[in-house]
Amino acid sequence: MLLRALLVIVMLLQGSVAFASEMNVQTVPLERNNVKLHLLNIQQKDSNAGKPLLMVHGLTYSSHEFDVNYGDYSLARFFASQGYSVWLLDIAGYGSSQQVDDGFMPNSDYAAEDIAAAARLILEKSGQKTLDVLGWSWGTVTSGRFAAKYPEMVRKLVLYAPIVAGLGAFDVTVAYNHNTWEHAAGDFQVKEDKTIDNEITEQPVVDTFQSNCWRYDGESSPNGGRRDLLVDGAKRLIPTASIKAPTLIIVGDKDPYVSVALCEEAKGTLTAEGSQLKVIPGAGHAMMMEKPYYKEFRQTILDFLK
Repeated sequence: MLLRALLVIVMLLQGSVAFASEMNVQTVPLERNNVKLHLLNIQQKDSNAGKPLLMVHGLTYSSHEFDVNYGDYSLARFFASQGYSVWLLDIAGYGSSQQVDDGFMPNSDYAAEDIAAAARLILEKSGQKTLDVLGWSWGTVTSGRFAAKYPEMVRKLVLYAPIVAGLGAFDVTVAYNHNTWEHAAGDFQVKEDKTIDNEITEQPVVDTFQSNCWRYDGESSPNGGRRDLLVDGAKRLIPTASIKAPTLIIVGDKDPYVSVALCEEAKGTLTAEGSQLKVIPGAGHAMMMEKPYYKEFRQTILDFLK
């Protein structure tokens, strides 16, 4: 594992890190419920603070997943290059946030309150009245619940690969997930022989993502969110009917965790004018890092937010 991580560092030094010299990256102190939370701000150098965009990570791995800084694959730095002030939050117990004593504590509702605390601080610092929010995977459940409960803070919402309903009933009995190098690559599309399809996801991107998971998330992560998701499929997890902000649901039709039919159902419950559903044929759960799809993915979001 250590050797592979060193190889990733070499590739990063050799590769084109497209946005590295153009960005200001700053950690902003935040605490909620006596837990110190990691909140990172990325924006262009020598520019006025842009419109705030908060990105909310998924299950198991933390907000570095939005900043796979190889080539031009970093979603966070792309939006910063487009004039946004991008914010990345690690939910309590995840990544660089303070660890928690009970891994079941940071469940979906708890995480929604972490998001609310981050949003209040971002709005205070930016002087804006509302912000845009993008959630990925489990982050669609947490950010969706936040947006429904605190509509006054949300301008637009992006639900990327939304977990609309339970993924199947399973009794989660351990408070922490055991993370592995192989598990960190589980969202990438594979070929028939079960190896990662490098025509879809470049190997340096996979290696960078895995290395970040090992660096920031280590061998375990909280299981409160996992217990929320592993319930009967009849249970709806995102309160889409209660979300007042214009919402984009964006999904790939090769995503094994997401049902396009359920996304269509969720779109039908959205009441805000301008809400949209975008299905990208061929794309998977990690399409923000997939070579054939990442540019269409981010352009769709950019057009929606503008």
